[in-house]
Amino acid sequence: MNVAELARAAADRDDPGTGLAAVAALRALLEELESIHVTTARARGWSWEQVAEALGVRRQTVHRKHARRIGR
Repeated sequence: MNVAELARAAADRDDPGTGLAAVAALRALLEELESIHVTTARARGWSWEQVAEALGVRRQTVHRKHARRIGR
């Protein structure tokens, strides 16, 4: 399923199973996209504060989530 199809399925109120499965797939996609962009930002010299601000979270939150994975 592509992103548009997942979004439609997530909005389906008639079939909770389909909707919940789509929400889970979208969540996984968002986590992967966040990981990619955090890695790119850090590689380009962004501070943890800048990354956190862009994501709308605290520095400690983004650092705890991503620092070990990217080794910084």
